[in-house]
Amino acid sequence: MTDRPPTAALGPYFATRTGAPPAGFRPLHELSAPDGPLAGRIDEVARVLRTDEARVAASTAHLGLAARLWSVALGTAVTTGRLPDLDGARFTLPPQGPFDLWLPDRPGPEASAAALHALVMDRHLHPLADAVRARTPLSAGLLAGNAASALVGAARRLGTVPALRAPAAALARALLAFPDLSPAGEATPPPRPLAFRRASCCLYYRTPAGGLCGDCVFTRAPKSGRRAGG
Repeated sequence: MTDRPPTAALGPYFATRTGAPPAGFRPLHELSAPDGPLAGRIDEVARVLRTDEARVAASTAHLGLAARLWSVALGTAVTTGRLPDLDGARFTLPPQGPFDLWLPDRPGPEASAAALHALVMDRHLHPLADAVRARTPLSAGLLAGNAASALVGAARRLGTVPALRAPAAALARALLAFPDLSPAGEATPPPRPLAFRRASCCLYYRTPAGGLCGDCVFTRAPKSGRRAGG
């Protein structure tokens, strides 16, 4: 059974499943496990991007996984005032695209910036960053930048629904003020629309496709960057 909360119409990063846990789904904490599917995901991202730089593939894979978690968590918080039960969640990770996520069909605790930070950053994204860095040498600042970028991306997507724009932006700004995210970049202050400029680069410019993300620290791709791939 596929859940259709108000945010599911915003795309697959926001959609979740409820009902009986589907066969083959694993506890979400195994996303960061040494014997989990993360290594295979990074290898597949490298193949799709046609890069032989492991850190480029690892950063891109991490950014996509962070975007999935923030989309579900922030979307649930701003639409229901509650947290999703990510601790009890189960997932399956396809080679590409957002991973399929099942959530227990029960209300979570009341949402606040502190509770949301503890749920997403402390219990999921920090362990995920550790797992990525154990496999590939990436700076902690780059991965924090990915987490912050994914958060703002989710908030901006929620903001395409007029009623959700203000609460999503306010919650994102509050989360960006936490010590592990505040060095990652700078968000526009209210009442300006939410935008973000990160203090690091996710390295996508080093792929054969190249290009900079809209929130990149660079305004022009470094000429010295090697674009790896076949």
